[in-house]
Amino acid sequence: MTDGFSVPGPTATGPLAASVARVTELADKLGMSHGEVFDVQKLSEASGVPADVVRALLDGRPAGEPDLQARFLQRFDLLRRTRLKSNGRRYTQQEIADGAGMSRQQAGALINGDRRPTMEHCDAIQRFFKVHAGFLTADDADALDSALRRTEQRLLQDYAGDGGDPLERLLQDHGVRGIAWRAAQLPSDKHRDKVTEWLDMLLESVKPAPDAPTEP
Repeated sequence: MTDGFSVPGPTATGPLAASVARVTELADKLGMSHGEVFDVQKLSEASGVPADVVRALLDGRPAGEPDLQARFLQRFDLLRRTRLKSNGRRYTQQEIADGAGMSRQQAGALINGDRRPTMEHCDAIQRFFKVHAGFLTADDADALDSALRRTEQRLLQDYAGDGGDPLERLLQDHGVRGIAWRAAQLPSDKHRDKVTEWLDMLLESVKPAPDAPTEP
């Protein structure tokens, strides 16, 4: 055990275990406690994954809700409990409905689980609560991995300091490690070439402009 969670064991594989290892290494380099960077409650609020599932996944144990609608209900409930108005109160069904562009009856049916959400519903609710795309629907392990990669980006920025290389910061902000891992899972070189094209465009966009000629 390390500050309340176990380092993933041999059964924990894939991007989540790799992200845990990278964040652990960065925390050690920065002299931060593992309990600070792996705060279960904060990771739960950032990812939408229930705290007990976060703890199990960090321990390297299989966990999570496989049913999409059940995950949606868990995440929607967490949003309503943790993303509050400026006065500290929850948003009402009517306020959510107005902000997400749906009727109060539709919002109530989604909150109560009487209606299966569409991608349009999810996108509208995510925009209203100002959370990232996929917050309401991502697999629990993927959602936690995404939250840890955002933690990693912040730690990398702290480690590099404010004077860090702008290209390095851009690559960190775009989650290139995560992109590379996903590219490796693509079924053909043709698909991977598309990723390479995207990265080439990204790199081209941050090349320094040539110096303007000086006046004689």
